[in-house]
Amino acid sequence: MTDDSKVKTGPVPEGYPRVSPHLFVAGAETAIEFYRAVFGATERMRIREPDGRIGHAELRIGDSLIMLAEEFPEYDAPGPRSVGGTPVAISVHVDDVDEVFDRALAARARPLRPVVDEIYGDRVGMFEDPFGHRWMVATHVEDVPLEEIARRVAASQVQGPT
Repeated sequence: MTDDSKVKTGPVPEGYPRVSPHLFVAGAETAIEFYRAVFGATERMRIREPDGRIGHAELRIGDSLIMLAEEFPEYDAPGPRSVGGTPVAISVHVDDVDEVFDRALAARARPLRPVVDEIYGDRVGMFEDPFGHRWMVATHVEDVPLEEIARRVAASQVQGPT
């Protein structure tokens, strides 16, 4: 038996990208403020659990969406600090990578890689936010054809003894 009252829809809700990271953090309210200050994130939604914890929040960064919640160990949803770190970095293109990187460090992020110009045309740096998530921030500064990237990679290789 089917429920005819349900409205047919597509597999992805309107206004949502197909892929969105969902971050679990210890201190969700503080994390939301960090992402506002560093990335200029805007909050779309915040839902609290009966105990007051943030059960779900959505932050827009440019044309992307980050979902965020407090840690929920009872549902096997720990933040990176609770499990010894993360092997994942979230990549974000920003208007001014140096400015964003400096704002992150001023907001207590830990630098992992300084901002540098990469051979593929982006200026990139990486930091770990105060909640244990790693962010690779970049500004695209040069369009580089694939052949030129390959040439640059080959030229940067250190040749050992033959």
